Amino acid sequence: MAISRALLLSTVLVVLSGAAAAQNTPHVTWHDDGTVTLKSDPEYGMEITTTKEELGSLFGPGQKPFEGETVTILSLDSGPKGGISGPVYMFRPIWEELTGAKLNIALTPISELYTKTFLDLRNGTGEYDAIIVGAFFYGDLIAGKYILPVDEWRKSGEYPKWDYDVMPPALRNIYTWDNVGYGVLSDADGQILYYRRDLLTDPTHQAAFKAEYGYDMPAPPKTLQQLRDIAKYFNGKNFDSNDPEPDSGAVLHLKVREQGLYHFTTLATSFAMTPGDKLDRTHNVYWFDPVDMKPLINSPGHVKALEFLKELAAYGPPAQVSWSLGEAWDYFLRGKAVFNFSYGDVGALAQDPERSKIRGKLGSAALPASDTYWDMEQKTFVTVKEPRQVGNVTGGSWHGVVSSLSDSPEAAYSLLSLMAIKPSQKFLATIGWDGVDPGYSYQWLEPTGEAKLTDYTESALKWDPEDVKEYLDAYHSNYNAKTMLPYMRITGTQEYYDALDSNLSAAMSGSKTPQQALDDTAAAWEQITDRLGRDQQLKNYQAAIGWKGE
Repeated sequence: MAISRALLLSTVLVVLSGAAAAQNTPHVTWHDDGTVTLKSDPEYGMEITTTKEELGSLFGPGQKPFEGETVTILSLDSGPKGGISGPVYMFRPIWEELTGAKLNIALTPISELYTKTFLDLRNGTGEYDAIIVGAFFYGDLIAGKYILPVDEWRKSGEYPKWDYDVMPPALRNIYTWDNVGYGVLSDADGQILYYRRDLLTDPTHQAAFKAEYGYDMPAPPKTLQQLRDIAKYFNGKNFDSNDPEPDSGAVLHLKVREQGLYHFTTLATSFAMTPGDKLDRTHNVYWFDPVDMKPLINSPGHVKALEFLKELAAYGPPAQVSWSLGEAWDYFLRGKAVFNFSYGDVGALAQDPERSKIRGKLGSAALPASDTYWDMEQKTFVTVKEPRQVGNVTGGSWHGVVSSLSDSPEAAYSLLSLMAIKPSQKFLATIGWDGVDPGYSYQWLEPTGEAKLTDYTESALKWDPEDVKEYLDAYHSNYNAKTMLPYMRITGTQEYYDALDSNLSAAMSGSKTPQQALDDTAAAWEQITDRLGRDQQLKNYQAAIGWKGE
């Protein structure tokens, strides 16, 4: 009996389709058209569509390329559904079904992550195959040759596909070292200003503010000095209708060892950095003198910035001196403060009705600059009518690296790259609680980027259209600013930060003056530099900031 070729081919396709379907698992579904559905456990609510091509040639129905292997990843501890650590839990069952491997997740408090990371690496223990690090770890990671470059894996076509080209230069710089890729795309950290759009545009408050301060209340403020005036105006008023207690002009997260120092480092840029068209000894430098490695942290500009931060803090709740990120965010999200400058998490969390009372009222803008800065060349303060914006990538930009001590480096990389593909990152940018913030071209709205407004407004949080437009515009502006705060990631960065953090805490609590706190910081930094080797530290710092000499 003759069988037509068409019938035979259709029979083969049905058999192949059935074979693929037989390889489907609870979290991974392979479709006939080449698409693949990845589905999290129900509590995470993720269902994204990728393709077999995007997942790489190692992955397919029933392939399980790392069957029998075990990968251990170390992360800061925010729990199974908290910032940074939560997404690892979300992707674990998906990755285990794709690879046949097992994933162990090790957690440690953020205050202990650096110590635990380098205890493992320096002792040669090799307990962790991958580590979620802050970009400021890189100076020590690279100096010790503790992490593996990822470019060959990334370009091989064998693993889930992502690319550095979607990053603005400021972010790409902190994921790489000397143009070699080490970090796998994930979080994008930077600080912007959040403000209550409804309050700053309210006619009654606008009229009262102008009567008191003599100028129109801008929304958003164009200078830090305007921000201070507006915070002072609102502080002590009861502008939220949820309780009878007085509310605050601003709220900060100032807890020592909990990223509180970043408020100062971001705010101080426009006070302490002398603008210019090029990088030289007196222009566009912030941390150290690039010629002799002398600290700049106690310059008149830095001191003035700390004085300003203390004044701004006076228009917030006294308890904020001991608040971590979440505590300050919750205060702002409950409608208790007009301003907060912080990370991308705030914009997303503001859309969550279980946590926020300000959805549809949230304004966002690049952090305004001071109208007065210290001119390092002229040795005097200069006041300008139109301050220049200074962008920042302040924070950890927490992301995965592969340990050079790993027994399963390819498997570890496959986990990190799965979380880095476009569908994964687009989803993570919309959900709020995950700690993975936007910064990439496919997350910006059209025509600036590839995203559609409905990617956000029709997501699980159903973002308010105006909120998300301002939020993404603010971050795009911040990451692409002409002048950027240099990112410190030299050997010993954590030690330098710890010294600054302790002294900032003393200044904010009132046990030291701003001048004393920063003088003590500079003295401690000198000791650290001498102990680590001034000549080598100078070379590291010059390389980190792109110093070409005078």
